Amino acid sequence: MATIPILIVIFLLIMSLYLTLLLRPKPIKIPVKNRHIFITGGSSGIGLSLAHQAASEGARVTILARDPNKLEQARDSIHLSTGVDVNIAIADVRDFETLKAVMDEVDPIDVLVCNQGVYIGGELEFQKMENIKMMVDVNLMGTLNLIKAALPRMKNNRKIRGPASIALMSSQAGQCGFYGYTTYSATKFGLRGLGEALQMELISDDIHVSLIFPPDTATPGLIEERKRRPRVMRKIAACSSPMTADEVARKTLDGIKSGTFLVSCNFLGFLMCLGAADFAPQRSILTAFAEIFAAGFIRFYAIAFLWRFYEMASRRNTNSSHKRADGTMKNSSN
Repeated sequence: MATIPILIVIFLLIMSLYLTLLLRPKPIKIPVKNRHIFITGGSSGIGLSLAHQAASEGARVTILARDPNKLEQARDSIHLSTGVDVNIAIADVRDFETLKAVMDEVDPIDVLVCNQGVYIGGELEFQKMENIKMMVDVNLMGTLNLIKAALPRMKNNRKIRGPASIALMSSQAGQCGFYGYTTYSATKFGLRGLGEALQMELISDDIHVSLIFPPDTATPGLIEERKRRPRVMRKIAACSSPMTADEVARKTLDGIKSGTFLVSCNFLGFLMCLGAADFAPQRSILTAFAEIFAAGFIRFYAIAFLWRFYEMASRRNTNSSHKRADGTMKNSSN
């Protein structure tokens, strides 16, 4: 019987050695001090918190948004709290040509954070097509526009400038599809495929991709979102507490600096990352072990987790005040 623990230790050592040889990309550290970090959606919420923290760590920061007044207020608040002056850029991420002009004007980017996002709640059946198109254009196409506009200069002299990062702001709704998030989840799940393929394309250029999965975050956008949530969405969202923008920004910045591909922000997000690792790149031996050996347990947990949500959704009474007389949904995008 004494040989069993010895065999287990030998097995784990062999597994560790094997994983060390297999894991790709290799572990990396991406510094932020004295480097140019470009953050979209940087005038409020997670983007603004991230700009504050990056500036306080000595980064050269540029924040991009559409509203010049909000950008100036954000720049002033960052200077007030950190003593650092940040640059601002005005553009709509749906406009590739304007983005290209912005990228040609700013210093070459070392860390690109694609943080812009829009969410308009409601069931797909009752959403307006213009709202569906807006979410796809901002969340998914806007990210493609940003990366394509920034890449040429990001690649220049990369060996001299050191490793770079592209961070894609997804969502826990990009890990699991939730009631009322049909279009939003489609755009955020799309970022997963974009990130995996992009990392393979850019690994030889020393550019490393991180995919961030924040839960509900206490931002101005969440306040507006809650006003439009259907009843079932409100019940599901009540199962977890929102994080602060500062907490999510810290998790994001730490994930970028470690080159982590799947970056969770809370325990539930961590379990989701382990359970849905699939073909995602992995640098950490410890996390790889957890992905391999915890997969069955996490699948069981996920089934129990989803049972609760499906119970809520299946009890929805479509003949009640959930619907208006004209057939449209209350608290939806209409």
